[in-house]
Amino acid sequence: QVQLVESGGGLVQPGGSLRLSCAASGSIFSISAMAWYRQAPGKQRELVAGITSGGSPNYADSVKGRFTISGDIAKKMVYLRMNSLKPEDTAVYYCNAQIRTRWYSNSDDYWGQGTQVTVSS
Repeated sequence: QVQLVESGGGLVQPGGSLRLSCAASGSIFSISAMAWYRQAPGKQRELVAGITSGGSPNYADSVKGRFTISGDIAKKMVYLRMNSLKPEDTAVYYCNAQIRTRWYSNSDDYWGQGTQVTVSS
Protein backbone atom coordinates (compact mmCIF):
# COMPACT_ATOMS: atom_id res chain seq x y z
CA GLN A 1 0.00 0.00 0.00
CA VAL A 2 3.00 2.29 0.41
CA GLN A 3 4.53 3.66 -2.74
CA LEU A 4 7.57 5.82 -3.37
CA VAL A 5 7.76 7.45 -6.77
CA GLU A 6 10.89 9.19 -8.02
CA SER A 7 11.25 11.64 -10.85
CA GLY A 8 13.85 13.98 -12.29
CA GLY A 9 16.56 11.67 -13.54
CA GLY A 10 18.11 12.02 -16.94
CA LEU A 11 21.23 12.63 -19.00
CA VAL A 12 23.40 15.64 -18.20
CA GLN A 13 26.88 16.82 -19.06
CA PRO A 14 29.63 16.98 -16.45
CA GLY A 15 29.17 20.09 -14.36
CA GLY A 16 25.44 20.09 -14.92
CA SER A 17 22.63 19.87 -12.41
CA LEU A 18 19.57 17.77 -11.76
CA ARG A 19 16.85 17.81 -9.15
CA LEU A 20 15.35 14.53 -8.06
CA SER A 21 11.97 14.32 -6.38
CA CYS A 22 10.35 11.56 -4.38
CA ALA A 23 6.76 11.35 -3.19
CA ALA A 24 5.49 8.79 -0.72
CA SER A 25 1.87 7.77 -0.66
CA GLY A 26 -0.41 5.13 0.78
CA SER A 27 -1.14 3.95 4.29
CA ILE A 28 1.48 5.87 6.26
CA PHE A 29 1.31 6.58 9.95
CA SER A 30 4.69 8.24 10.21
CA ILE A 31 7.99 8.62 8.40
CA SER A 32 11.09 8.83 10.54
CA ALA A 33 13.56 9.43 7.73
CA MET A 34 13.88 9.65 3.99
CA ALA A 35 17.00 9.16 1.95
CA TRP A 36 18.56 8.79 -1.46
CA TYR A 37 20.72 5.83 -2.38
CA ARG A 38 22.45 5.04 -5.62
CA GLN A 39 23.84 1.97 -7.30
CA ALA A 40 26.25 1.83 -10.19
CA PRO A 41 27.01 -1.34 -12.18
CA GLY A 42 29.25 -3.66 -10.22
CA LYS A 43 28.94 -1.55 -7.09
CA GLN A 44 27.10 -1.88 -3.81
CA ARG A 45 24.12 0.34 -3.23
CA GLU A 46 25.32 3.29 -1.19
CA LEU A 47 23.74 6.05 0.82
CA VAL A 48 23.98 9.40 -0.92
CA ALA A 49 22.03 11.62 1.45
CA GLY A 50 19.44 11.28 4.17
CA ILE A 51 17.21 13.49 6.24
CA THR A 52 15.37 12.79 9.48
CA SER A 53 11.92 13.93 10.45
CA GLY A 54 13.65 16.60 12.53
CA GLY A 55 15.36 17.97 9.44
CA SER A 56 18.90 16.79 10.16
CA PRO A 57 20.71 15.94 6.92
CA ASN A 58 23.69 13.75 6.27
CA TYR A 59 25.72 13.14 3.13
CA ALA A 60 28.22 10.77 1.68
CA ASP A 61 31.67 12.32 1.57
CA SER A 62 31.71 12.05 -2.21
CA VAL A 63 28.76 14.43 -2.60
CA LYS A 64 29.26 16.89 0.24
CA GLY A 65 29.22 20.45 -1.03
CA ARG A 66 27.59 19.43 -4.31
CA PHE A 67 24.30 17.77 -3.35
CA THR A 68 21.56 19.10 -1.11
CA ILE A 69 18.77 17.04 0.36
CA SER A 70 15.61 18.84 1.37
CA GLY A 71 11.93 18.29 1.73
CA ASP A 72 9.02 18.08 4.06
CA ILE A 73 8.56 14.67 5.59
CA ALA A 74 5.17 15.72 6.92
CA LYS A 75 4.15 16.21 3.30
CA LYS A 76 5.83 12.92 2.39
CA MET A 77 8.20 14.58 -0.05
CA VAL A 78 11.96 14.64 -0.36
CA TYR A 79 14.24 16.22 -2.95
CA LEU A 80 17.85 15.95 -3.99
CA ARG A 81 19.48 18.88 -5.75
CA MET A 82 22.60 17.69 -7.51
CA ASN A 83 25.07 20.29 -8.71
CA SER A 84 28.50 20.00 -10.32
CA LEU A 85 27.73 16.50 -11.47
CA LYS A 86 30.59 14.17 -12.32
CA PRO A 87 30.69 11.01 -14.44
CA GLU A 88 31.25 9.11 -11.20
CA ASP A 89 27.75 10.15 -10.12
CA THR A 90 26.24 8.00 -12.86
CA ALA A 91 23.97 5.45 -11.22
CA VAL A 92 20.41 4.47 -10.57
CA TYR A 93 19.15 6.63 -7.74
CA TYR A 94 16.62 5.19 -5.32
CA CYS A 95 14.36 6.92 -2.86
CA ASN A 96 14.16 5.24 0.54
CA ALA A 97 11.89 5.88 3.50
CA GLN A 98 11.60 4.43 6.97
CA ILE A 99 7.87 4.17 7.49
CA ARG A 100 5.45 2.97 10.12
CA THR A 101 2.07 2.09 8.66
CA ARG A 102 0.43 1.88 12.08
CA TRP A 103 1.21 3.46 15.43
CA TYR A 104 1.90 0.05 16.93
CA SER A 105 4.01 -1.28 14.09
CA ASN A 106 7.74 -1.30 13.59
CA SER A 107 9.21 0.82 10.88
CA ASP A 108 10.13 -0.78 7.59
CA ASP A 109 12.25 0.36 4.68
CA TYR A 110 10.41 1.17 1.50
CA TRP A 111 12.01 1.80 -1.87
CA GLY A 112 11.13 3.54 -5.06
CA GLN A 113 11.67 1.98 -8.45
CA GLY A 114 14.78 4.03 -9.13
CA THR A 115 15.59 6.74 -11.63
CA GLN A 116 18.61 6.72 -13.92
CA VAL A 117 21.12 9.54 -13.70
CA THR A 118 23.76 9.57 -16.41
CA VAL A 119 26.55 12.14 -16.43
CA SER A 120 28.45 12.07 -19.69
CA SER A 121 29.92 14.38 -22.29
